[in-house]
Amino acid sequence: MLNGQRTWIFENQPVIISTGTVGGPFEANGNIPQDFDLLHDDLWMGQDSFEKAHTLLMDEASQKAMEKANISKDQVQFFLGGDLINQITPTSFAARKLGSPYLGLFGACSTSMEGLALSAFLVDKKGANYCLTGAASHNAAVEKQFRYPTEYGGQKPPTAQWTVTGAGCALVSDTGVGPKVTSATIGKVVDMGLTDPFNMGGAMAPAAVDTIEAHLKERGVDASYYDLIITGDLAKVGRDIALDLFKKNNTNIKEEQFVDCGLTIYKSDQPVLAGASGAGCSATVTYGHFLNRMKQGELNRILVVATGALLSPLTTQQKESIPCIAHAVSIENGG
Repeated sequence: MLNGQRTWIFENQPVIISTGTVGGPFEANGNIPQDFDLLHDDLWMGQDSFEKAHTLLMDEASQKAMEKANISKDQVQFFLGGDLINQITPTSFAARKLGSPYLGLFGACSTSMEGLALSAFLVDKKGANYCLTGAASHNAAVEKQFRYPTEYGGQKPPTAQWTVTGAGCALVSDTGVGPKVTSATIGKVVDMGLTDPFNMGGAMAPAAVDTIEAHLKERGVDASYYDLIITGDLAKVGRDIALDLFKKNNTNIKEEQFVDCGLTIYKSDQPVLAGASGAGCSATVTYGHFLNRMKQGELNRILVVATGALLSPLTTQQKESIPCIAHAVSIENGG
């Protein structure tokens, strides 16, 4: 059911029956290593390129999600996923091995919730019984494409963020036990004219605020309906800007209620500057840490708002501004 212009209410409340989360060595030393199913101790992961390691992350996360639900790949009717690399090749190569019908997505770092929203829509409308969805990123592969190879040791400003090495997948079904996907609000492209690729949080914050405010209005709930409103990777700079915008717009969101995956995944003493980012950031933290907290009864209702900067290396070189987007999905215990 469509509420307003942008929000789907899922009447049949699809269930997240299992998840799979995989991380790298930096994540293993981070703040939430216990919330990963598998952690690698080397960025190469036994591969001969970082891009192949990136593919392995998505492959392993999808396999973990299916194993935990005791579902075979032949039962998965659609695989929806994406990443940050040109032509989303790591995800496409993982889909090649998986062999399920595949819908490749590019929403930059918003891909995790874009995939979850579309998977829930398919299941809710009886288009599928099982959908697998996920997103991944690899620090060395992504940094090489968008900025500089990490071997250069290039200096970054304090507004920059650390790309997560990780992948998170969720298996969404019309039956089963687990948190329920109750609604989704699809984002609009918001571009405030920022051109600095080292300030993704600042660029994405207005898109996050736009989607959150639209969601609350169209669903007809106050922010207090949710235990937490979780952004994907605004990190410190973007989160502070978003809080200022909420205050300016008279949107009542408590500071302690408004948390960020990019500020959750790493320890405060890790050298990540403003925080974490990457398509794998919201995917791993949501499908690992926050869903584990829901299963333990600490949280009952969360709104996850994955944010993405829709730039490319070419548009940055051509001095284009950075269009951004955010997609929101509500996940609830018991619906």
